[in-house]
Amino acid sequence: MKKLLYIPVNSKPEHLSTSRTVGRTFVNRFIAENPEYTLEELDLYNEDIPELHYKLFKSRAELVTGAEYDALSQEDKNAVDRINALCDQFISADTYVIAAPMWSVSFPARLKRYVDCVIQTDKVIKISSEKVEGLLDDKERNMIYIQSSGGIYPKILGSKFNHGVDYFHDIFKFLGVKRFEKILVEGVDMESVGRDESIKIAYEDIDKVIKKLSKEPILNL
Repeated sequence: MKKLLYIPVNSKPEHLSTSRTVGRTFVNRFIAENPEYTLEELDLYNEDIPELHYKLFKSRAELVTGAEYDALSQEDKNAVDRINALCDQFISADTYVIAAPMWSVSFPARLKRYVDCVIQTDKVIKISSEKVEGLLDDKERNMIYIQSSGGIYPKILGSKFNHGVDYFHDIFKFLGVKRFEKILVEGVDMESVGRDESIKIAYEDIDKVIKKLSKEPILNL
């Protein structure tokens, strides 16, 4: 079986969160269309996402082991174990779906903390004297980023506002993921659009993205 890892990033209940509402619809439709997949969820506001303290690491992206691990307090050992578990869960996925709001033209800080947890040396990246490279090209993987925002930003200005989209496109491309798709739920707070209409438009985009994902992986640059 393949695995879809669904990562909602909002403290609101699902029915109050636009990004989570659209995210739930996406994963439900995707699983219905792809029965070979199982669904695994990681709600970042209801899960333990450790803060990256220097004591936990040999280097920025390599956790302590052996005697260094044994010397830690039980609390710090628990943090190391949790980070390892998050990383292993991340590696095991075939498709990633992140549903997050645009906050300050970016995304919630808790999501960045999670990304920093899972990008570990010799698991997700490899660092040599010549280069740093991603290791997620070992199988076909998909990444779908669902972003809700209060406004609508012209495509010509998209790079100035959609920092979350650009960041996740670039980081997953670097890690080796061949397919990246986005669903923008825009105009949620605008009188001319509003939440209901923005969700309706996004639902149409869901069907388009799922059809794309049924084809051979092509990296969207």
